[in-house]
Amino acid sequence: MNGVMLVTIVETGRPPGQLAATWPGYPDMFEALLGRADDALRFQNAPIVDGAPLPDASQTEAVLITGSPAGVYDDEPWMNPLRQFIRDIAARKAPMIGVCFGHQIIADALGGDVRKSEKGWGVGRHHYEIVERRPWMSNAGASFALSASHQDQVITPPDGATTLARSAHTEHAMLVYEQAPIMSVQGHPEFSDGYSIALFNARRASLGDELADTAIESMAAPEDNALLGEWMTKFLRRRG
Repeated sequence: MNGVMLVTIVETGRPPGQLAATWPGYPDMFEALLGRADDALRFQNAPIVDGAPLPDASQTEAVLITGSPAGVYDDEPWMNPLRQFIRDIAARKAPMIGVCFGHQIIADALGGDVRKSEKGWGVGRHHYEIVERRPWMSNAGASFALSASHQDQVITPPDGATTLARSAHTEHAMLVYEQAPIMSVQGHPEFSDGYSIALFNARRASLGDELADTAIESMAAPEDNALLGEWMTKFLRRRG
């Protein structure tokens, strides 16, 4: 039986506009996803998007960094403290997970190149080819599918990072930093299909109707959210 583990969720963003009133926040989405896979996990939220302080890295057991509308190049007051927190957690070798912006800011903090993709928006159900496997990737097939919503991506991973999955749109869609240990993914296993569709509709002005409609239509394909939730909890426990 797993012992209790406290996961600190670093909240770097919220559902945009009116979606914040009708959908759970990102920490709640992650608690639901990971809690289904491992009921011994406990969670605390660090809402740095509101100006809350980051926890003491030396006392932090495990970390998950959420998505955000911000880019790593933005001048948010919490951005540099978060970079240092990431480096401190990596130096301690406490387990850490990043999703979407979390995936990007970890790579950025550790020396990678992150910027807006020349391919434009990546939205809808994306299918990621698995190019390397690790023992915690239980029941992995040839690929997995998640909802995606991003313009930025990791262009060059940091030294010591290995690409585990990629897509036609995103070459470095899942990374593992085995010496840290850190794993991160560009897609959104925490997003329900309903939330993803609401998000694409809310972003029509940026996406354009054609891309928004195509993204919504793609959501008919099955997702692998629960599978990624299992991988994440196994990674946090460092099983395998």
